[in-house]
Amino acid sequence: MKKTFFELFAFAIFLSGPFLAAADVVPNSLFSDHAVLQRNTPIPVWGTASDGEKIKIEFAGQKVKTIAYDGKWMIKLKPLKASGPFVMTITGNNTITISDILVGEVWVCSGQSNMELKLSQGIVNGEQEIAGAQYSQIRQFYVPNKPSHTHDAVINGTWLVCSPETVKGFTAVGYFFARDLYKKLNIPFGIISSSVGGTPAESWTSREAMQSNPLLKSVVDDYDNSVKTFSDRLAKFKLDEPSLLEKYNALVDSAKKLNKRLPPRPNAPQDPVLSGSAGGLYFGMILPLQPYAIKGVIWYQGEANSPRGEHYKILFPALIADWRKAWGQGDFPFLFVQIAPYKGMSPEIREAQLYSWKNTPNTAMAVTTDCGNAEDIHPKLKQPVGDRLARAAMALAYHKKGEYSGPVYDTIKIDGSKAILSFTHAKQLVTKGDTLKGFFIAGSDKKFVQAKAEINGNKIVVYSDEVTSPIAVRYGWANVPDVNLYNEEDLPASPFRTDNFKELPKAK
Repeated sequence: MKKTFFELFAFAIFLSGPFLAAADVVPNSLFSDHAVLQRNTPIPVWGTASDGEKIKIEFAGQKVKTIAYDGKWMIKLKPLKASGPFVMTITGNNTITISDILVGEVWVCSGQSNMELKLSQGIVNGEQEIAGAQYSQIRQFYVPNKPSHTHDAVINGTWLVCSPETVKGFTAVGYFFARDLYKKLNIPFGIISSSVGGTPAESWTSREAMQSNPLLKSVVDDYDNSVKTFSDRLAKFKLDEPSLLEKYNALVDSAKKLNKRLPPRPNAPQDPVLSGSAGGLYFGMILPLQPYAIKGVIWYQGEANSPRGEHYKILFPALIADWRKAWGQGDFPFLFVQIAPYKGMSPEIREAQLYSWKNTPNTAMAVTTDCGNAEDIHPKLKQPVGDRLARAAMALAYHKKGEYSGPVYDTIKIDGSKAILSFTHAKQLVTKGDTLKGFFIAGSDKKFVQAKAEINGNKIVVYSDEVTSPIAVRYGWANVPDVNLYNEEDLPASPFRTDNFKELPKAK
């Protein structure tokens, strides 16, 4: 008897049922060819498989077994010393072979555009740096830009071995950081690049962390309200768009006649879900990395938070605490870059970063007052940034002796008409040039005037003929500070002010 198409189709499904039901074992994409695993610590390895599937992993002489539960599995390898290359074999209903795995140091490189900036994007001496990038033991894992607002986001990335051909796509700051450490320690380095330009720190902090902090809860509330009202706001814009464009065109005609700057064009409201705000980048680009074993984090961000320096004093330490708690590796080193000089960057954001460093354990801050560009928010001199972060890593992560910070203001003492400033992180204060620049002084009227400043050992004496009874001093307090104070290790001093360091509640 001739069978119908549907009978044959049903019969085929019946025969193939057991095979369709059994999903292949799939490791997280972090565990792929050329990966770098963190040395000297237990190494979590995880992925997906059929519920109840038996999984076996063989790596560097270790054999570990587990069973998938709810479609997921995880094992932990015992700590290993820096070594490799190795092959990892993962066996379930199928077998996965992962080649050229090294064990060394792993750092997450995150933030916004100045961390995202690639070595091929106009970096100073970029062509020479690219041509000389012969470091096969340095690898980068690139995390695609994909915000999410759920806890089950998946990252599909790959590891690239550093070479003149591949390094063009490496984060410049991350590469210089890893290269400098590799030269000092001579062990493999893996950098996980997870950055998105133009993003505020709120996007990189979990909703739970912000909701649990009374000083940050409004960030989530405002986002939720923005999502709730988006459809209505978009509908209203579309309704008003013809009249808005008519007014806009009239303003453009008027501006052209008067040779004035053209007005901004009216734009539709942007979908807040796509922006990644209120935890979207944390859930999409950081949470899926956990609990990959790491040594620490380097961070270059703050430009998007520049108008809200006081808020950043709470938000940034909360972000650091959030990541550390979620990773479960204790207070790992968190090294960050102070925002470089640029016409649009307020001194308050640099103060907030200085505050965060002083009030958050096991952190360090790389000062970049000499690496900025008043007209370019993306300064192209990144080698000193990587070097200063590497110095901090040598001190905090690898416990090597050596100074890792420029001079940091400590105390002020008034002696008649002079203010005497003391500093930490400076056995000797140094000026580049004949005289110190960037100091301002004020009396009880709180009007700051340019001051004279002289080095006296590890102190600085600040004064002005216009101020007979000083009460406060500021240094580099400008969007584009013109400063030249360093220590004996050629590291620049952070801008500061003595008059308004408010004590704020510390983030939990």
